Amino acid sequence: MSALIVVLQLAHSCQSTYDIKTMQYVTNGEKVYRAHCQNCHGSQGEGLGKLYPPLTDPDYLKDNRDLLPRIVRFGIKDSIKISNQYFSEVMPGIPDLTDVDIAYVLTYVTLRFGDAKEKYSLEEVKKSISLGKINK
Repeated sequence: MSALIVVLQLAHSCQSTYDIKTMQYVTNGEKVYRAHCQNCHGSQGEGLGKLYPPLTDPDYLKDNRDLLPRIVRFGIKDSIKISNQYFSEVMPGIPDLTDVDIAYVLTYVTLRFGDAKEKYSLEEVKKSISLGKINK
């Protein structure tokens, strides 16, 4: 039921019609988000104070689109600046997620919390991940 509400909210709030495949990514992405991301980043992507960054900065999401799959898979150790605030907590990667799960969750995050207009493609995720870890 909640997945249907999110789908309807997205369709209404963006005032555009997403194709069925994009809506499938959003629905599946919400499930991945709830299982793996929500505890730290919050149910609305709001983050947790200075510990965990929000996922609601559309500029960060857009400017780092090619980096986000690597952050999800491998984690990040470097300090990052989101919404004019620095975050230095280490984010562990989630190596158990498949490439398609990463495409799902990033589609959910960037459409739901950002202002993206299109889903993450599986090819986009694979290309990013093939570059390897961010911090070696």
